[in-house]
Amino acid sequence: MHKPLPAKGTRDFESSQIYKRNYIIDIIKKNFTKYGYSPLETPSFEKTSTLLGKYGDEGERLIFKILKSGNFLKGLNPAELDFEDVSNLANKICDKALKYDLTVPFARYVSQHFNELTFPFKRSQIQNVWRADKPQKGRFREFLQCDADVVGSKSLMQEIEFIHLFDNIFNDLNLNGCIIKLNNRKLLLGLCEILDCEDKFSILVNQLDKLDKVESKKIKDILIIKGFSSDQVDSIFDLISKSKNIGSNMDFFKKFYEKSSIGIQGLNELEFIFKYFSKQKLLITNLVFDISLARGIDYYTGVIFEVVQKDKSFGSIAGGGRYDNLTEIFGLNDTSGIGISFGLDRIFLTLDELKLFPEFKSKMIKVLFTNFGTDYNEDIIKFTNALRNADIVADFYPDSIPLKKQLKYANQKEIPFVILYGEEERKSKFLRLKNMKSGDQYELSINQIISKLKKTATP
Repeated sequence: MHKPLPAKGTRDFESSQIYKRNYIIDIIKKNFTKYGYSPLETPSFEKTSTLLGKYGDEGERLIFKILKSGNFLKGLNPAELDFEDVSNLANKICDKALKYDLTVPFARYVSQHFNELTFPFKRSQIQNVWRADKPQKGRFREFLQCDADVVGSKSLMQEIEFIHLFDNIFNDLNLNGCIIKLNNRKLLLGLCEILDCEDKFSILVNQLDKLDKVESKKIKDILIIKGFSSDQVDSIFDLISKSKNIGSNMDFFKKFYEKSSIGIQGLNELEFIFKYFSKQKLLITNLVFDISLARGIDYYTGVIFEVVQKDKSFGSIAGGGRYDNLTEIFGLNDTSGIGISFGLDRIFLTLDELKLFPEFKSKMIKVLFTNFGTDYNEDIIKFTNALRNADIVADFYPDSIPLKKQLKYANQKEIPFVILYGEEERKSKFLRLKNMKSGDQYELSINQIISKLKKTATP
């Protein structure tokens, strides 16, 4: 008989993993609050009309669709059911989908509640999202995203604030070696305008987004297959090469983009940000320009971010960018937004490999009451609750089994102290506290035990 397993691309989390995940989440939440982002939650699934058409072809195929409730074939003409055209069939029998990210549902929320919100509106959101992706290390089908967004302002001060927010969070996580990559979608639009390949913008973005996973020669070959000329591809990769040293090549970029107003606009925005950070140093991260950074989601329109850890190969651990037109899809015009997202799973893997997590044993059970029979149950519960009311993590063994097995249980659970309470202790009105590591025992009242355990660090 096969063991039951979770669905592919999903996971169970044991307590030690949850302590570590909560450590990351708590640091992110603390910083979100410090920067003035109020929490928000949206449903786990949305109408397909809300999600479809927002992520590009690559993202679209990764959306988990949900069958219509009840008879999902009701009202359909059998002749219309083309089982070869799976995508079209899914659109006819599905009317809901699991959310692919937190940004599009947020844009739906802003459009829906526009008259009730005060702008600029800042929100944080920490929830699961789902993608029908191929599972691999650091990539899952269900995972937690930690987002912060602000809508209702076009000011570049927001971009600068998000860079500081990245920096603060990774500093609090003691995660050295983080690089914040910066680009602007307007530069990529301007590039296509200058090279006369505007009709292939989505193809370029889609392929550039794979450069961190696929060697550049293969990307060049694909671009040529997709209709780019050799000269266009050479120009694109020459620009990518020069972007690695933007300080020395700024004059080249200004000359290259002088025929594209949107390209010049993008270059000026980046220059403003880099000029600011030439005077205001970051705590722990490095800021670099990378014109090959594309962020393969359709709704980005301006500055885009991606954070990588230079010593690890899990891909980006955070990202985001400016989206000017996303709420227009829901009928709300001229409401620019910008947001960033932290990938909890990849941050977890990075911290785990670098051994940067603190010790979590102190959050586990500190003391266990042993059980000598039903005659003592009332006292055991009373004493255990007294410990808990004093903020000491305490538990009792519920069954009267041999003491040796109860002590073995305490050792397996790494519980540092046990309390022995039998007939002798009941008569003397003292309890026996045993240190499981040293073997030392103490006869103490419950109040003395509380005082001692509060002063004693977990061994």
